Amino acid sequence: VFPESALKVTGIDFLKSENTRQHHTDGYNIKNLVVRRGQPFQVQVSLNRELKAADKLSLRFGIGENPVKNRGSLLSLKPEREDFNGWKISIVKKNGKECLLSVTSSPNAPVGKYNLHVKTGTNTYKPENGVIYLLFNPWCEDDVVYLANEAQRKEYVLNDTGYIYVGSAYSIYDRPWNYGQFEEFVLDACMYLLDKSKLSLTDRRDPANVSRAMSALVNANDDNGVLLGSWSGNYVSGTSPMDWIGSVTILQKYYKTKKPVRYGQCWVFAGVLNTVMRCLGVPSRCVSTFDAAHDTEENLRVDIYLNERGEKLNSLTFDSVWNFHVWNDVWMKRTDLPEGFNGWQAIDSTPQEQSQGLFQCGPCPVKAVREGDVYLPYDSKFVYAEVNADRVYWLVKKVNGKDKYFKVGTETQAIGKNISTKAVGQNRREDITREYKYPEGSKEERMSMQRAYSFIRPSGMVPRSGYASTVQTLSGGTQSLIPKEPVTKTGLHLEITNTEALHPGNPLEMAITVKTSVPGNWTVDLTGSCQLQYYTGQVQANLGSIKETINLEGTSEMQIPLKIAPDAYMKTLSSVDDEVLILVTAIAEVKETNDKLTKETSMRFEYPPITVQMPETARLYNDFTCAFIFKNKLNVTLENCKLVVEGLGLFKMTTFDQGDIMPGRIMKSEVICTPTRLGEKKIVAKLISNQIKGISTEKAILITE
Repeated sequence: VFPESALKVTGIDFLKSENTRQHHTDGYNIKNLVVRRGQPFQVQVSLNRELKAADKLSLRFGIGENPVKNRGSLLSLKPEREDFNGWKISIVKKNGKECLLSVTSSPNAPVGKYNLHVKTGTNTYKPENGVIYLLFNPWCEDDVVYLANEAQRKEYVLNDTGYIYVGSAYSIYDRPWNYGQFEEFVLDACMYLLDKSKLSLTDRRDPANVSRAMSALVNANDDNGVLLGSWSGNYVSGTSPMDWIGSVTILQKYYKTKKPVRYGQCWVFAGVLNTVMRCLGVPSRCVSTFDAAHDTEENLRVDIYLNERGEKLNSLTFDSVWNFHVWNDVWMKRTDLPEGFNGWQAIDSTPQEQSQGLFQCGPCPVKAVREGDVYLPYDSKFVYAEVNADRVYWLVKKVNGKDKYFKVGTETQAIGKNISTKAVGQNRREDITREYKYPEGSKEERMSMQRAYSFIRPSGMVPRSGYASTVQTLSGGTQSLIPKEPVTKTGLHLEITNTEALHPGNPLEMAITVKTSVPGNWTVDLTGSCQLQYYTGQVQANLGSIKETINLEGTSEMQIPLKIAPDAYMKTLSSVDDEVLILVTAIAEVKETNDKLTKETSMRFEYPPITVQMPETARLYNDFTCAFIFKNKLNVTLENCKLVVEGLGLFKMTTFDQGDIMPGRIMKSEVICTPTRLGEKKIVAKLISNQIKGISTEKAILITE
């Protein structure tokens, strides 16, 4: 009997199309096999002869630079030995020299890139494209990111487009965003970030550690991460945050240069972090909060200072209220926390405050925010304050040449409004405020707040340390634990509205309505001001103010107009690279009772639309034309217009320079689309000019075989 020739592997087939379909990874634009943990995948091994019982065959999966067995970075799987670190391998069938193997990784395996070698006796076979990408698995019940609902998995893991909600609580609008987690180099960029994070293999098992590390790496602050934040208003040395329409270009550029991309603001950070988390397989959504507090002292109070014209002052305020702020929720079981805090966790990559020495934030259980359990990791005090702080208004007056501070109002329900995300499977806004907070004024809210206060211990009602010496409190007395909205002796109430559409180039026509509801004759001093501000609350320009004294009797109201001419604001509008909002502040004082009330409202400008013309359906690999049409219906010329368009799976991002578009003129641009993927695909378009930053639109087309 001749001795058997040594067993050798002659080839390996990763059965990519079957495996990726079953693992919901067929979207990734990459040569390698991408699979999710805790779920079987198959590989077909070709040998130089039939496999015999005495033969030794093992699959070796190595992760990291120098994989070794005792550190868990090298897994040696033998068909006859069932389990190794929770991984399993079995022979499905043998057919002559072919051998079909099934591999199941552990549902808590470290995510990342694994190098596969096949060992037979003393021979080792190294296949080309032998690197396998292993991701989190929301379809696997034993994975901590398991999400039971298929519609939610489609939205939060597989949807590569969406909306980010911006504007102000008074006028919310959607900004289409291409996440593009399946596009070329995006998965590689995420793997590069994982390596850069220096997370240990053990930490890579847990999405809580991975998401925290990613919240740090998406900003450039400590670690040369993806995006450099800037709120300067001047972005000549990079791309203005308003110009991006998706994450793809940003992550591709970062992966190519390994240098931070300029520039990001909160929705850009959130858009990119959403891409990264979905790409790695963690269910993720962008969350927008309107009137979000950035409370630097964590004392649950934001102080706003006004001058005697009712204009907000930038100079005194360390705290700020952002018109909106966008972060992310990621879905997971928190194995590091007591029961009851699984589900959505807030993470935030906008660099606002350091946490454990780095600009990172979260994961913070959304349930901990709702219940007031703000001692739980990570950063729950900061997130709690963002949605629950009180807003206190101080009037700054000169008395004998010194600034004195008078409290003119406290709002306890003004922060953390209209918390929003894109609805599952629908192109509409879903309000998720209830997941973050109990209804205002409910018994649960009071209990939750008392719980939170017991961990935070807010200071009494005096302004910041630097100004404390000159404080004159108007009412005296101490603040109850949970301040109520001030109930005035006159039933004083303020409303701010716009009476005409707010089109750039037209006068801004607004009105302040003053109401009283208690019998008596009331003399009300009303101060109103209009300013332009960034979404971060930074004031950019003072446009005008009014002072009136009005008389109201019993239950009555009066509307006072506030009108700003175009010349007062158009120059500012053209000179900044950010979208600005119109801030109207009103202060009312009743002479007879000394009642004081302050109200502010932010509004956004309204713009003419972009129209997208294309067929409703198209066939795979069959070209079609898409046209973008814009008519300038404003009374001003839009200078230096750029149209930016992108369609994932249809065409690469394209920019058209349109020059100046005069009033009444129509612009038209066309792009040829080649569908490379099936299903519903979206085209996103954005028009940017000196005067206007925020016109965007999107349209979907169905691609069939």
